[in-house]
Amino acid sequence: MYQISFDNPISVYFIGIGGISMSGLALVLADRGFKVTGSDRSESDATAELVKAGIRVHFGQKAENIDPANKPDLVVYTAAVHPDNPEFAAAKELGIPMLTRAELLGQIMQHYYLPVNVAGTHGKTTTTAMVSKIMIEGKLDPTVSIGGFLKDIDGNIRIGDSKYFVTEACEYTNSFLSFFPGVGIILNIDADHLDFFKDLDDIRRSFRKFAELIPENGTLVINGEIPNLSEITDGLSCNIKTYGFSDEFDYYPTDISYDAFGNASFHINRRNGNGFDISLKVPGKHNIGNAIAAAATADVFEVPDAEIAAGLSSFTGTGRRFEYRGTVDGLTIIDDYAHHPTEIAATLSAAKNYPHKTLWVVFQPHTFTRTKALMDEFANALLPADKLIIADIYAARETDNLGISSRTLKEKIESLGHECYYFPSFDEIEKFLLQNCTKDDMLITMGAGDIVNIANDLLGR
Repeated sequence: MYQISFDNPISVYFIGIGGISMSGLALVLADRGFKVTGSDRSESDATAELVKAGIRVHFGQKAENIDPANKPDLVVYTAAVHPDNPEFAAAKELGIPMLTRAELLGQIMQHYYLPVNVAGTHGKTTTTAMVSKIMIEGKLDPTVSIGGFLKDIDGNIRIGDSKYFVTEACEYTNSFLSFFPGVGIILNIDADHLDFFKDLDDIRRSFRKFAELIPENGTLVINGEIPNLSEITDGLSCNIKTYGFSDEFDYYPTDISYDAFGNASFHINRRNGNGFDISLKVPGKHNIGNAIAAAATADVFEVPDAEIAAGLSSFTGTGRRFEYRGTVDGLTIIDDYAHHPTEIAATLSAAKNYPHKTLWVVFQPHTFTRTKALMDEFANALLPADKLIIADIYAARETDNLGISSRTLKEKIESLGHECYYFPSFDEIEKFLLQNCTKDDMLITMGAGDIVNIANDLLGR
């Protein structure tokens, strides 16, 4: 495999440079003196930032973008790029070394001291942001790569000038097995990405292999409530810190209370008897767990308690994670990325404690594979919504509908005795909401696709 070195900057071409992770990696390399260029399908906020940083971006992916007379030293591509992509094919034909996004990210983190990798089926973006906020508060000046927008760094990437690196570690296509975690966090392990993994056991084996990547002088911070935890942790050579909601774990909360918006205050306890108080500005029980995982990680780097508390208490969330978007005629609009039943349940649990009269949810399922595999779980997770609308499935990378549609999910929900609406277009959904939502209601636009456009449209009226 081709190896990059920060001591020997080269020219690198990114196929799909506008992706949220790819754009961040491009900026990291450019900051280190690499000559970076790339392409994407269309202009976006991410590509605008790249151009602003002096990076040349081609719009439209064509073979001629890979110039044989001035070819790059390395081509990087995402999992969404296939061999029939004209730039991929051109790079292969010219014999240019190639790396996947995950392989490049793994090589980048080798240039840092104990890089922090945040893994788990849910909560990666929020917890990565929490760890980053603590390290920034502790003046550790980390380089950060997040899979979402963090207001504190005004984007998804922060270029630090220190030995610290924090990033998400995604299990899809076993991407995180190309990484070199010094500190690994495992938040949870659920059945997901079943278009790649065979079943939950296959996913658990992948997380076990990720944990085995952590060196002897490294640390695994893991949710102690993961079923059959010993299958993941037994025989590991690294240090292990567990967290959960009872005193059987190394870190756990007590004295939990919630304010009028569902934000928790609690005491973080350590097994050694020390602890400190936290008041979060993000809602839900799940964020208590995320915060404790971040605090346990901060202990590895000996961040003082006061700075851990300051980082967590001033954290106001990331984009599309129970994000307050605004109010229209007394209707509160929240946008949320939840696209797995566990995430939906956590979001709707948090919504219970947020001021509202009637809770409206517009849910956009994400991929046919996930929707079919978890149909019953989706239906049950959505039941706490007072009023429920299902949008068409966002296919993402998939072309086979597997014989299902959003009407299938609607019928499943109705079979459980809950009224549910379906409309085939966003325009129809928006008209229905405007006709039926009233003052003091709350609307959550939910899903990992383009459902956020409904929130944007309503707020733009």
